[in-house]
Amino acid sequence: MSEQPPVTGPIPIYVKRTPGGAALDMSALTAHVISDVIDALIDPESTDLWDLLQAVANPPARAEGDTDPLDREQLETALTARASSRVPLYGPAVTRLAERLLAAVRIAVPKQRRAS
Repeated sequence: MSEQPPVTGPIPIYVKRTPGGAALDMSALTAHVISDVIDALIDPESTDLWDLLQAVANPPARAEGDTDPLDREQLETALTARASSRVPLYGPAVTRLAERLLAAVRIAVPKQRRAS
């Protein structure tokens, strides 16, 4: 099967048929998330995340029984809150994505008739 063009939108989505269903290539979303993370780390208004990254890179010795959250968990939570997680689709792109997903699993959906 030849590669189809992406479902277009602000973030393109490629649908590829797999033996068990479909795989979505969302590399543009990955790039967007990485950009969000970099922006958060180099934010000139606050160095909190950068400082936390440094603490993760150079962890202090932890006392046995220390139950405080690890710096890495705090950093992951903070960066997740700042990163994009939604892919906007508008108008016909929603239908195209649904059609490509259904085609990947070979399910035919009848077209709706236009109202007179």
